[in-house]
Amino acid sequence: MSSVEDLLRCSLVELTERFVTQARSVPAGLLEALEADPRQGAKSLARRIRGRQGKNRAEGQRLRHLLRFETELWEQGHTHVAGVDEAGRGPLAGPVVAAAAILPKGWRLEGLDDSKKIADEARRDELAEAIKRGAVAWAVGHADAEEIDRLNIRRASLLAMHRAVQGLGIQPDYVLLDAFTIPECTLPQRGIIRGDALSLSIAAASVLAKTTRDRWMKELDAQYPGYGLAEHKGYPTASHVQAIREKGVLPIHRRSFAPVREALGVSDPRPAGSIQGELFTRNG
Repeated sequence: MSSVEDLLRCSLVELTERFVTQARSVPAGLLEALEADPRQGAKSLARRIRGRQGKNRAEGQRLRHLLRFETELWEQGHTHVAGVDEAGRGPLAGPVVAAAAILPKGWRLEGLDDSKKIADEARRDELAEAIKRGAVAWAVGHADAEEIDRLNIRRASLLAMHRAVQGLGIQPDYVLLDAFTIPECTLPQRGIIRGDALSLSIAAASVLAKTTRDRWMKELDAQYPGYGLAEHKGYPTASHVQAIREKGVLPIHRRSFAPVREALGVSDPRPAGSIQGELFTRNG
């Protein structure tokens, strides 16, 4: 590693590239030397580096906090802890998709969070690929529109989650889920309210489920053009509902959901709101 004296002979542009853009480790004494440098650019660079270090410490603390459920289970001897989450409960079209992920002990990924908090689609895709590379095991499962209509959305979501767990290839010692537990799953499990925001394993599963479903909806958009599926991902936007009314109901539409029933001219004997109520009923 270059000495502080050698580094101070470099241009501020080069130092910025090395310690801000590339985020390399900062040698002891460099920040103090930059802060003592009479050049305002050197002092500004020192502030930027300290700011980056502060953000890194905060991110490290956030990730440690997100591993508290997993860490407790690891300390109890549960080596393979699977996080499970789903995406696509609310849309009018397409499957509900679940994912399961087993992370290595102590594994962290900068920026990983509940998929709903990651607005940038490209960033979600990057995180999904990093999760796939780093996970001990991961899998996805889904339930299609016909199963959703037959079972109801809540049961179909549970089915998708069960399929994801079964697809792991490694039997988990423990399963952590976002709010739900899976009745058919005989493994030790725990449903955590807002688990996708509180557990790194569940957050990883949420990103895998969301990115997988979004990709499938783009493929369905190519198969069924004119409905805007690639943009709204099947959710009940005004443009989607209008397309259903004008172009008709597709095989991938959920016929038990009110806007689709209305387009078909089918009434439902259950009280108004009962089906949509199923969307958000979660067990702790």
